[in-house]
Amino acid sequence: MFKSMTKSLSIPHFGYKDQFELDAAANYRKVITKYISQHPDRFSFTKISYMPIFIKSLSVALTHYPILNACLITGDDPTDANKVQIKYRGSHNIGLAMDTPQGLIVPNIKNVQNKSILEVAEDLNRLVELGRKNAIPPPDFKDGTITLSNVGTIGGTYASPVLVTSEVAICALGKTQTLPRYNEEGQVVPKMIMPVSWSADHRVVDGATIARFANLWKLYIEHPELLASELR
Repeated sequence: MFKSMTKSLSIPHFGYKDQFELDAAANYRKVITKYISQHPDRFSFTKISYMPIFIKSLSVALTHYPILNACLITGDDPTDANKVQIKYRGSHNIGLAMDTPQGLIVPNIKNVQNKSILEVAEDLNRLVELGRKNAIPPPDFKDGTITLSNVGTIGGTYASPVLVTSEVAICALGKTQTLPRYNEEGQVVPKMIMPVSWSADHRVVDGATIARFANLWKLYIEHPELLASELR
């Protein structure tokens, strides 16, 4: 970790923060969980968390902003712009920062662009179970393209996540809280609010791009029917 973090911190980071409403996603999750309970022979789990929804919606947003799934290839001198290349990657191998008894690990779910939310949930459950046993195989750690870190399960709201060196963006999800918000009629209503913190490589991505990308991802999470309309 010492070497990887030292290398990561040599990358010029910039941050972007926002808040997502999760009320619609919560209802969507309930519908999926009910479906799972009605078909126990089809699934190895009895319910899903929000993460498969976040992961799949992130992948759909990446199809519109492929630069966020790219990587920067430098020569011997990373400051020489003439020898720097941006490599676009078609596979959405979405990394998941996990806090395990052995420490922080970042396996990834391969080819999320080709998987359903339920298939993502299967992969996620497999990684979580193997992570508890310190038994995740090496291929699951290779070729990640973008990372999510769900620090909210431990606590805290906003963060400044550190980039994985082979990626140009990482997102930290903060603790979800029920907070007062105004609705369209001007009434104060309770809403489930999740803080979201991005870090990106400023050599590759500018602030406007990460903002537009994050807004699209937010739209899919806050309106799951729009996410469904994009699925193939």
